[in-house]
Amino acid sequence: MVLATIDPDGAPSARTVLLRGIHPDGFEFFTDYGSRKGRALLANPGASIVFPWYSLHRQVLIYGTATPTNAEVSDAYFASRPHGSQIAATASNQSQPIADRGTLERRVRELEARYPEGTDVPRPADWGGFRVMPHRIEFWQGRTSRLHDRIRYTATADGTWAIDRLQP
Repeated sequence: MVLATIDPDGAPSARTVLLRGIHPDGFEFFTDYGSRKGRALLANPGASIVFPWYSLHRQVLIYGTATPTNAEVSDAYFASRPHGSQIAATASNQSQPIADRGTLERRVRELEARYPEGTDVPRPADWGGFRVMPHRIEFWQGRTSRLHDRIRYTATADGTWAIDRLQP
């Protein structure tokens, strides 16, 4: 999915992230909280998600509010990741500058020696999940001559969804 945020300096930012779950309280993904997206969401929890299916001329747009997952959810997901992914997440200060790739590779080797395959790698304290709780969802179907179909669902105060058809 494509996740869009607003950086603390007010600049928009978008990137592709892996959707890891859909729950009653939102769409879940995981990251380093010190990464650009992590810092952005901690400063301003407003987020937009796009699921594009270009070849089908379809997309789903989600607008919502992101909240960090609790430690138990983050621990469980981190423990389910392959050992190499755990090491990489621990070695990297995501989105931060580094002198060269060799520095990162040395850090990985140090962590692999400390946590050999088959041992538990502790989840870094600044690594975890976010859930984006939608307040608006739009389904878009491309059509010829730009007469696209757009159906918008908007969350209401009573917990239901108002449905509108939008002009293309």
